[in-house]
Amino acid sequence: MTFQATPGRTPQGLGPGAASARFPNLVPGPGPAEANEEEDEEEEGPAEIHLCVLWNSGYLGIAYYDTSDSIVHFMPDAPDHESLKLLQRVVDEINPRSVVTSAKQDENMTHFLGKLASQEHREPKRPEIILLPSVDFGLEISKQRLLSGNYSFVPESMTATEKILFLSSIIPFDCLLTVRALGGLLKFLGRRRIGVELEDYNVSIPILGFKKFVLTHLVSIDQDTYSVLQIFKSEAHPSVYKVASGLKEGLSLFGILNRCRCKWGEKLLRLWFTRPTQDLGELNSRLDVIQFFLLPQNLDMAQMLHRLMSHIKNVPTVYSALGLRDACRSLPQSIQLFRDIAQEFSDDLHHIASLIGKVVDFEGSLAENRFTVLPNVDPEIDEKKRRLMGLPSFLTEVARKELENLDSRIPSCSVIYIPLIGFLLSIPRLPSMVEAGDFEIEGLDFMFLSEEKLHYRSARTKELDALLGDLHCEIRDQETLLMYQLQCQVLARAVVLTRVLDLASRLDALLALASAARDYGYSRPHYSPQLHGVRIHNGRHPLMELCARTFVPNSAECGGDKGRVKVITGPNSSGKSIYLKQVGLITFMALVGSFVPAEEAEIGAVDAIFTRIHSCESISLGLSTFMIDLNQVAKAVNNATERSLVLIDEFGKGTNTVDGLALLAAVLRHWLVLGPMCPHIFVATNFLSLVQLQLLPQGPLVQYLTMETCEDGNDLVFFYQVCGGVANASYASHTAAQAGLPEKLITRGKEVSDLIRSGKPIKPVKELLKENQMQNCQTLVDKFLKLDLEDPSLDLDIFMSQEVLPAATTIL
Repeated sequence: MTFQATPGRTPQGLGPGAASARFPNLVPGPGPAEANEEEDEEEEGPAEIHLCVLWNSGYLGIAYYDTSDSIVHFMPDAPDHESLKLLQRVVDEINPRSVVTSAKQDENMTHFLGKLASQEHREPKRPEIILLPSVDFGLEISKQRLLSGNYSFVPESMTATEKILFLSSIIPFDCLLTVRALGGLLKFLGRRRIGVELEDYNVSIPILGFKKFVLTHLVSIDQDTYSVLQIFKSEAHPSVYKVASGLKEGLSLFGILNRCRCKWGEKLLRLWFTRPTQDLGELNSRLDVIQFFLLPQNLDMAQMLHRLMSHIKNVPTVYSALGLRDACRSLPQSIQLFRDIAQEFSDDLHHIASLIGKVVDFEGSLAENRFTVLPNVDPEIDEKKRRLMGLPSFLTEVARKELENLDSRIPSCSVIYIPLIGFLLSIPRLPSMVEAGDFEIEGLDFMFLSEEKLHYRSARTKELDALLGDLHCEIRDQETLLMYQLQCQVLARAVVLTRVLDLASRLDALLALASAARDYGYSRPHYSPQLHGVRIHNGRHPLMELCARTFVPNSAECGGDKGRVKVITGPNSSGKSIYLKQVGLITFMALVGSFVPAEEAEIGAVDAIFTRIHSCESISLGLSTFMIDLNQVAKAVNNATERSLVLIDEFGKGTNTVDGLALLAAVLRHWLVLGPMCPHIFVATNFLSLVQLQLLPQGPLVQYLTMETCEDGNDLVFFYQVCGGVANASYASHTAAQAGLPEKLITRGKEVSDLIRSGKPIKPVKELLKENQMQNCQTLVDKFLKLDLEDPSLDLDIFMSQEVLPAATTIL
């Protein structure tokens, strides 16, 4: 800050000084008065997950740390196959940044880690493999690490014995592999200083809780299925200012259903999408909340709660949470979520809200971009701030007195304050001040030159240092200490806040699904574990119906021992692929607890969804398109059960027609041999020979469907309606005409197709031959007329051999 003593000028004010905060963990947010103001997007670094795994005697011990919420998740000892399919499923779901394990491993784990490390195409990047000495995973030392940890959620008043009992109620100490995995994870976190890399070494790793991680009842869906069904679709952000911040969600199922108002709700909704479940209790509890908010009389309540969700972030969470609690107490307590919010949002929230409101100066914090406290919180801070606020006029007078004692050649001076240095006298550099020796002024101690300003200590500035001290830094240090004390008070009730965020994010996600269901006309699905399949009446594609002017709904049914394999034929562009995706999307939406785009939907026990619809080509994979197709089908063949849904579109077209047809028939026959254990399969194909040559066995397991069409003269009318039967042709010529190919080419294509079907030889077109002959004759005549017969260098023999004879041969 600068105070000018130039005549006619007045000080410009007191600017903020810079001081380092030693406790930057608590960031103040906007106060309740700003609830209706536009929110700024919070820029946060990407969350990282660090996984620790142990494999021994056919069992896995798994634990991981999530930096986004500082929670340690663990999975009780679970059996796994030697191929470690369960571990692969965990890795696929949580996508860890690093995988920690013991350096002493058997061949199965070594092979798994080697394969994981070699996946260069893995998104967003392949994990780092970290091997620790086996001694770091010892059972007793792991227990000691867990019991001696400094956890904010454990009350400080607990004795050592009480702490052991408290942690034993959370952590399964009888699962030895899990305990060892947790111990190894804590060792890794402490060594890497995850989350506190820049803090003092005595600051411990933030751990706000332990949570059980369960894979039971989850539905298996691979990344290819997520991609081809457009459940997620990332696109580059169009804003030049946000290109570096990553990707945005494009046109996808998640994109149209995600109407969450807080980041925690969006995160939970994404988690539900990545973990579809077979848990009917969980699914119906979600649907009950959605159905309640879809009732016309509850629309106002839903909109009010959705507005409150906008403020579930950081400090304002406690204020909005109180509003959520009061609102939910007036709602039917028969719904579990409303009952949980009404009961578990305890009076501790009142205490936290009151404490924060009495201490934090929200307006001052935003203005100075740092934590500041309100007046009357700390008398010593108030006194120092009063002294600091009175400095401008006082320092202006000091500057005037200093100017009176300076050389008359010096036109002006100012007194400035620099944190950690103190008060200095600043004067402009005179033209005569060239060498360093010219800077010396009697009675002043030269400090430094900056921006053509000379800075000195004088007797008066030294008195100011002694009298006022380093006010800026002292105030910041004391406010930082208060912030740390407030942080400790809040973290003492971290369990309540964590529960508030869990329930609020759940409510936000369900409000988002209810809003989408209301706008798009979705209905509630029903679950039938005995069905082992799906029944959909007048279903719609949730994305296509938003893009098309009109959309024709279609039904689908597969269950029991009849029609487990649906073979769908029909013309190109008749809607076969859309129908397949529609069945997959409606099933998926039901398995995440969402209403679905159908008049009625009954979903059975589905344990996985496999697809071979679209090949995601990539140079980095080093695989051909057909090889990628084969990998996708192989995944379904090797893993699909009688409760799996398999969607196959145009498999076999990437290779020779006969070979592709043979592979498709072989795959379907492989499943049909299983009888009642056959998966539920929807396959769309243009291989009409599959039916014409009777390559599939006859029986109740196979059902043939087609897309209804009608020929109107030379035109083909699409009804986009699924019906029983088999298409009699692919009608490729009609599709070619729609694409704009010349009619002459289309006609020739039909002729060649008919000749191939009848087994007759294909001959060149006579009209085309005659046209070519006339062109060649005219070319020869033109060349002859251009000859100069009077040219002595002309050799007619050479012309005849090089031009006439070859042309004549072509013509004949």
